[in-house]
Amino acid sequence: MSFMSSFATDVAIDLGTANTCVFARGRGIVVNEPSIVAFNTAKGEVEAVGQEAYEMLGRTPPNIKAVRPMKDGVIADFEAAEQMLAHFIRKAAGKRPMLRPRLLIGVPPEITPVERRAVKDSGFRAKASEVHLVDEPMAAAIGAGLPVSDPAGNMIVDIGGGTTDIAVISMAGTVYGRSLRVAGDAMNEAIINYLKKSCNLLIGERTAEQIKWELGSASPLDEALKMEVKGRHVSQGVPRTVMICDQQVREALGEPLRQIVQAVRDALERIPPELCADIYDRGMVLTGGGAMLRNLDRRLSEETGLPVLVAENPLTSVVVGAGMILTDLPLLRKVAS
Repeated sequence: MSFMSSFATDVAIDLGTANTCVFARGRGIVVNEPSIVAFNTAKGEVEAVGQEAYEMLGRTPPNIKAVRPMKDGVIADFEAAEQMLAHFIRKAAGKRPMLRPRLLIGVPPEITPVERRAVKDSGFRAKASEVHLVDEPMAAAIGAGLPVSDPAGNMIVDIGGGTTDIAVISMAGTVYGRSLRVAGDAMNEAIINYLKKSCNLLIGERTAEQIKWELGSASPLDEALKMEVKGRHVSQGVPRTVMICDQQVREALGEPLRQIVQAVRDALERIPPELCADIYDRGMVLTGGGAMLRNLDRRLSEETGLPVLVAENPLTSVVVGAGMILTDLPLLRKVAS
C-alpha cells in the first residue's frame, strides 16, 4: 500500500445521506455541504451540487431535478453519487493541480458486499487512484477521541441522516456493529406525517428539518417552546400557518426515537459481559447530527442506566476520524478495507 506517498492528495470522505464532509490531509475539513445534486434534465447536465442544490429543494422548475444520491447510508443513484464525489474532490483540491487522490470513505457497518463495491466503484470513477473503506462508527470513535486500540470496550452511537450506527469497539476491531435505518431523515418524515394528520398541513423536507432543530427533543424540556409553521392545507390547497409546540414535535418523534433507544438496548444485551462492564464504567458516546437533538443523551442515560456523552463536534466526528486514520498507516491497515 502506497498511502504515504507525498506526491498525491490523501482525502477522507464522510459520504453521508444528509451531508458530505471532505478532509484533505494537511488541511483539515475543506468541504461540509448537503449531499444533493441538481440536474438540468433539458440540457442533461449538472446544475448545482451541495449547498447550492439544497437551496433549490422544493423550488425548482420541471426541468431541474434535485436528487439525493445517498439513501439509508448507501448509494441510491450512482450517476449522481459520482458527479457529487467528483465535484467535492475538485473543490477540496482548490487551486492546486489535482493528481489522482487516494480516498478513504466512511460506510455503515452493515452494508452488503455489493453496496461496498458500489461505493468503491464510484470513488474510482471520480478519478481516485486508490479507494479504501472504513466503518463509520470506527471513524467516529477515533474522531471523538476514544481509545479504540485499548483492550477495553468503547461504545459509539452515530446518528446520521439515513442510519443510526451502533458499535462496540475493542483493540481496533468492531466487536458489535449494527446499522439501523432510522435516523435524522426518519425524524423529518415523522414530523411531516404528524402535521399532515393532526394539523391538515403539508410541509416540505427543509421545513421539517427546521422544526426538528428548533422544537425537537427526546424528553420534556424545562421551558416550553413554540413556533409558527407555514405550509399548504391538505384538502383546500391554500397556504396556511399553524402554531405548534415542542410537545407535539416530541409526540411526532416518538416512534423513531423508540427504535433508536431499543437498538442501543439490544446492543448492550448482545455484547460479552466483560465489555459491558467497561461500557458501564466509560459510558457511551453520541456522534452525528442526531446527537444534537435536545435531551437525547438524557433519555438514553435514563433508559440504559449508563453515562452518555455527546462528542465535542458530533457532526464532523466521522470525517475527522477518517482523516486521522489517513495519517496513521498501521491503524489504516487494521481498520480499512
